[in-house]
Amino acid sequence: MAEAHQAVAFQFTITPEGIDLHLSYQALSQIYLSGLRSWKKRISRIKNRIIKGVYPASPSSWLFVVIAILATMYMQSDPSMGLIAKIREHLPLSLSLSAQGQTVLSVLLFSTLLWLSLILALRFCLKLLLSYHRWMFELHGRISTKTKVWATLVRLLSSRKPLLYSYQTSLPHLPVPSIKDTLERYLESVKPLLDVDGFQRMTRLAAEFEKSLGNRLQKYLKLKALWATNYVSDWWEEYVYLRSRSPIMVNSNYYGMDFLYVTPTSTQAARAGNTITALFLYRRKVNREELNPSRIPGTVIPLCAAQCERMFNTTRTPGEETDVLQHWQDSEFVAVYHRGRYFRLWVYRAGRLLSPREIQYQIQRILDDPSPPSPGEDKLGALTAGNRTPWAQMRKQFFSSGVNKRSLDCIEKAAFFVTLDDQEEGMMGENPSVNLDRYAKSLLHGKCYDRWFDKSFSVVVYKNGKNGLNAEHSWADAPIVAHLWEFTLATDAFHLGYTADGNCKGEIEHSLPPPQRLSWDIPLQVQMQVSESLAVAQALADDVDCHVFPFREFGKGRIKKMKLSPDSFVQLALQLAYYRDREHCHKLLRKAAEKHQNLYRLAMTGSGIDRHLFCLYVVSKYLGVESPFLKEVLSEPWRLSTSQTPVQQMELFDLVNHPEFISLGGGFGPVADDGYGVSYIIMGEEMINFHVSCKHSCTETDSHKFGSQISQAMMDLMTLLNPDFKEATKANPDKQS
Repeated sequence: MAEAHQAVAFQFTITPEGIDLHLSYQALSQIYLSGLRSWKKRISRIKNRIIKGVYPASPSSWLFVVIAILATMYMQSDPSMGLIAKIREHLPLSLSLSAQGQTVLSVLLFSTLLWLSLILALRFCLKLLLSYHRWMFELHGRISTKTKVWATLVRLLSSRKPLLYSYQTSLPHLPVPSIKDTLERYLESVKPLLDVDGFQRMTRLAAEFEKSLGNRLQKYLKLKALWATNYVSDWWEEYVYLRSRSPIMVNSNYYGMDFLYVTPTSTQAARAGNTITALFLYRRKVNREELNPSRIPGTVIPLCAAQCERMFNTTRTPGEETDVLQHWQDSEFVAVYHRGRYFRLWVYRAGRLLSPREIQYQIQRILDDPSPPSPGEDKLGALTAGNRTPWAQMRKQFFSSGVNKRSLDCIEKAAFFVTLDDQEEGMMGENPSVNLDRYAKSLLHGKCYDRWFDKSFSVVVYKNGKNGLNAEHSWADAPIVAHLWEFTLATDAFHLGYTADGNCKGEIEHSLPPPQRLSWDIPLQVQMQVSESLAVAQALADDVDCHVFPFREFGKGRIKKMKLSPDSFVQLALQLAYYRDREHCHKLLRKAAEKHQNLYRLAMTGSGIDRHLFCLYVVSKYLGVESPFLKEVLSEPWRLSTSQTPVQQMELFDLVNHPEFISLGGGFGPVADDGYGVSYIIMGEEMINFHVSCKHSCTETDSHKFGSQISQAMMDLMTLLNPDFKEATKANPDKQS
């Protein structure tokens, strides 16, 4: 209360002599500086809206157009072909301007209209150019003249440095594939998985669907695609993620890991200080749109950046039938969990971001706080880990007013969530492999109550300085979070750095008010639901089997020498590991790799089959019609779900001089109860990191066994491509894991 009392800008006391007014100039100064920062941000946003609104032109090009028109008018030439005179005739009579003034005003209006027309034309041309996809299917080194001309035009129209969202209005709409093409590709993909009778039955169902219901559903889908830039995304977000009533922990959320071999500091508070600072520096770049738009690797083709908008200050709030993603414009604090207590930590003071050393100081205050959790507080986070409907009911009944709402608002409106974990994690000790697996499980689910799984992402900082994050999936795909985490790790280790004794750098303002402890009034009914949700979450967490391992025998460098795509190679290795039904022919291996690469390209150009079939299924549900074909397709389990986490900012990591600063990437839980979830990240030229997950309850799956099969499959495929590789490996056994 003392800190709250000091924060009040003015106080007054009523006395017999009148009102005694006391002003707190320090508080008033902070209010002024905070307001100044807010106005600067507003001005910056307005400026960015103008800059990206006229892209690919620039605001200064307006002046060039005006000067050019005025110059031609001065030379007794009318480039407007009479339009300037028409504009002058229709100027309001109330404008008491001279004849020359009216002419200048008419020129300004015409120039502005011409400038806006040119912007729209340039934007339309850029959209047409970005709709060209043939380049993706051309062989490396055999680029056609048409593609070379196209690439030159794209570079010309993209020559001005763009802001993060500059390309959004120039990106083409996602095309709707034809029903015939999608069904043909689907049947081709399931043919190896079905017996003869099963494939004939599925072929018959597909033909019946195409002739009857399919074309009707396709018309509705094309109608949606006319006005929606992406006909899939909103339905995918709602029906695949937000409407799911099962726990999002393990089933949906995923994790990202720290460096594999090093920990920049073993001081927990210091690591938290730098990590939080780096994340807010990234948020500043997002808000100012200073990040370069992501592009398809090795090209100038921009990717959609819309998912970056909800990265911070975002929470998935539970509903009885569907969840809702809530996003707030800005937040100057984070929510922190430690030993069963929740805190609000302000990271801005008087309009400035606290230094890493000041944030460390505040974190240490939390670590040193001896106060116990209030009744029902310590495991409250289990509500976000269990089934969604009970959490929605508890939130509506007990967290919609009073002290519980105020504290819940502090968590949900926070920039992100931070857990100060009492455990030590990482690849350490006498059994580093087992500890690495435990580290993955900790980031995936923790204790099931010490993370807030509804937040867009939660940062975990362990007692030994190791860190990681857990991300909610509905607001963005993994590459968006991976980009954030790459920046955070690189900024932490290489830019912010630490002192010789492992503390953060910077000065401390010791008058900082301490972090605010959140208060709760948790009734018995909520505590009972917390216990039930924790039991559900604990059973799910105990069932998860995780295995993380770095594959060091070779990396993308050797694979590229074999003239194969590294991603295709790894995908084939995963298939081989799953089925152990080898390709004994070199030619068949290359054919399979080329097939995977072609399917990848089709998916990149909007011709993938799963999203199209999913949207057709959604339309059928809206129309209240049943399709045996779609019902069977959408009910098929994903027994081998794979994902590559791309390294997008390799320039931030100097792996030549600092090869130990290698990130492990991240992983996710199994999609099917009897299947595997496999994530992999290709690091540099010499390493590929794998994250494998499955469930203990399935007797047919084992993450460690499957990990061994992946390693063996990688070796087998490389030996098939390069018989000398096996002999070279025997000669250098130290390189093997």
